[in-house]
Amino acid sequence: MRKSELPFKTCPVSCRPFSWIGKWPRSWSDVRYCSERCRRSRKVRSG
Repeated sequence: MRKSELPFKTCPVSCRPFSWIGKWPRSWSDVRYCSERCRRSRKVRSG
């Protein structure tokens, strides 16, 4: 499968698109953030 054919999502914190990686084979539906940094900054902004 080519990289252009991989599914992608948009990070709600950075508004950047990110694509599926092999690290998330079964949990792609649960992935929301493009990086650990965005996941952490979500807590700062909402709290």
